[in-house]
Amino acid sequence: MGNPILSETIEKVNKILGKSLDDLTVERAVFGLFFSGVKLSDASGGLCFTPIKEIPEAVCCPSSARAMPLSGKLAGRSVRAYLDDIFGENILRKTLGIAVLNALSASCWSRMPNNGYEIQSGKDAFDDIVIQPGIKAVVVGALVPIIRKLIAAKSEFHILEMDAATLKEKERPYFAEASRAPEFIPDADLLVITGTTVLNDTLPGLLEMAKPGAQIIVTGPTASMLPDAFFSRGVTTLGGIMVTKPDELLDIIGEGGSGYHFFGKSAERTIINRK
Repeated sequence: MGNPILSETIEKVNKILGKSLDDLTVERAVFGLFFSGVKLSDASGGLCFTPIKEIPEAVCCPSSARAMPLSGKLAGRSVRAYLDDIFGENILRKTLGIAVLNALSASCWSRMPNNGYEIQSGKDAFDDIVIQPGIKAVVVGALVPIIRKLIAAKSEFHILEMDAATLKEKERPYFAEASRAPEFIPDADLLVITGTTVLNDTLPGLLEMAKPGAQIIVTGPTASMLPDAFFSRGVTTLGGIMVTKPDELLDIIGEGGSGYHFFGKSAERTIINRK
């Protein structure tokens, strides 16, 4: 399997939920402009970033049908079928597969009273980051809140991104091509990584470059899953989203909604740290 973090997380979910997985299906599935999400038959919900830029071929009916061949047949599929899609070539099917994995992770919390970590709801992963003088930092992705903090602190840092156009003018002096990760990550005291790297399978490689003892935060809706495979690779904080009202949330993202529309209403920010 291409992404060991995802394969290990699925293995953990299988261990916790066991045979009950065989009876679970996806009740609703929605592709939104910013987020995609699912509601499972046990009423749990999960989200994933929608990788719009990775489906440029979807510009007419025939190519769109190839991009998502299961349209009209998503409801009622078993969760195991969605988990299998995570390791396939179709990026949209993988997106829903990760949303299902995040929903299943939510189903696991109540069965894990002694899980070795602490979940805090209603809190953003950026809130507790203290920018120490003289640190070297790397931000993977256009993560505006931490970029603002680093600029305000006049820190030495780089933003690794695929496309400089995603950054504002005052952020562009810190831009570095994503391919330059081996130049900067090994020296970083603080490493803040977008959860989208879980979806595009680049996260394991990025974590392998990090130096021991670095503060590593992985955050975003795509990373809203069991943290064990992240923590074992040096991640110190995992930030995600916990779905509280799946139907309401899917309605919102289906109408192009973003976090501003659903935080505190149908979903909550969460952070997970080791106890």
